Amino acid sequence: MKYNPEIHHRRSIRLKGYDYSQAGCYFITICAQNRKCMFGESIDGQMAVNEFGEIVNDQWLKIPDRFPGIELDVFQIMPDHFHGIINIVGATLAVDPNNAIDPNPRAGASPAPTNDVTVGNIIGAFKSNVSNEILKIFKSRNEHMGKLWQRNYYEHIVRNDNDLNRIRQYIIDNPLKWGNDQFY
Repeated sequence: MKYNPEIHHRRSIRLKGYDYSQAGCYFITICAQNRKCMFGESIDGQMAVNEFGEIVNDQWLKIPDRFPGIELDVFQIMPDHFHGIINIVGATLAVDPNNAIDPNPRAGASPAPTNDVTVGNIIGAFKSNVSNEILKIFKSRNEHMGKLWQRNYYEHIVRNDNDLNRIRQYIIDNPLKWGNDQFY
């Protein structure tokens, strides 16, 4: 069915007016469809990825090869979701004293390497590449995969170094907290 704004009322979860190709760090969370545990299991606070989790790992690490000007930071594969930080190089964090984000690039901030390098394009390519590789495994087993990822993804624009360090620690600690996860 074609998108009809009178019926569908889709609301963007992105920051209105923000340029997602601008230099900066972005915290990403992507969930498996229906929060199905597809990528491994958490055992005693450590993540043990399965063959699908290995594909997620490999495809994440290939992002800088596909998108020049991208650096990867801390990331964690969880049984039913993925967390990672990407950096569009040249970051000059636009921060006011209240931690509000400036939706417009700051004067003097380095531009993104190309207009094709946006958070949406990076995550779209990543999700597609993971899905295609996992689909090959399902086909080799003569099984039906179904939808791998939930629609969309969660992102948080990293505001400053304190925000970045807090997010890094959250990602690192995620396997330790798996037993307390509301979806576990």
